[in-house]
Amino acid sequence: MKNPITLLRKISFFEGVSYLLLLGVAMPLKYIWGMPGAVKIVGALHGGLFVLLCFSLLQTWIVAKWPFSRAAMVFVAALLPFGPLYVDHKLAFWEAKFKGSGN
Repeated sequence: MKNPITLLRKISFFEGVSYLLLLGVAMPLKYIWGMPGAVKIVGALHGGLFVLLCFSLLQTWIVAKWPFSRAAMVFVAALLPFGPLYVDHKLAFWEAKFKGSGN
């Protein structure tokens, strides 16, 4: 099987960016300029990416045999603005380590 951490990193990045767009662009458009359509579109995109991230994280947890604490850290980071971008360097390290293990 291919490295599941590679897919998790990609999804995590896009989920994190969508969260920042939701908070920094769509919500001000809704609450300051009265344009609620932006939240509907970006919110739906972000929600879909979050669900995809959860499934990818579950797959990675199982395939890569991560400890619960590592999977929990990635999940909690997804709940925080800039969280996925912050843990990306750790994901990159674990990704390289997984490739090096011969899996």
